[in-house]
Amino acid sequence: MNANVSPLDTLIELARGARDQAGQALASERQNEQQVAGQLASLNQYRLEYAQRLQQAMCDGIDPATLRNYQQFLDSLDAALARSQQALQAQQKRVGQRQAQWRQEQHKLSSYDTLASRRQQEQQRREARQELRLSDELVNGRLARARHTSDM
Repeated sequence: MNANVSPLDTLIELARGARDQAGQALASERQNEQQVAGQLASLNQYRLEYAQRLQQAMCDGIDPATLRNYQQFLDSLDAALARSQQALQAQQKRVGQRQAQWRQEQHKLSSYDTLASRRQQEQQRREARQELRLSDELVNGRLARARHTSDM
């Protein structure tokens, strides 16, 4: 480990890595959510089209056995839609959990960054005070030498 790397710097790097991993997990869950939502939309569209076919068949005249087949298939589509809706809700919950995790990691990183910034500001203040002291000492030394040489 580099001697110039402080424990806070290490924490910042670890927090940044955790935040980035949380971001990747969130992106993955959002992509899954889009896929599930797309499947649900497709299933809804198919169900709508099938119901329209049933309407047309009923207008054209349909025998009871065919009507029963249409209704059974619509029932199975409705069940698939319900399962798909539940899957979407579960996926949305996972997205929410990943968002919360990402926010938590980002908050932790921000806290560490704030500490590092305060530390850097304090270091700059110390260096400025030290520089001022050295400058004052040099000026005072010159004044003392100038007095000393003028007294001779």
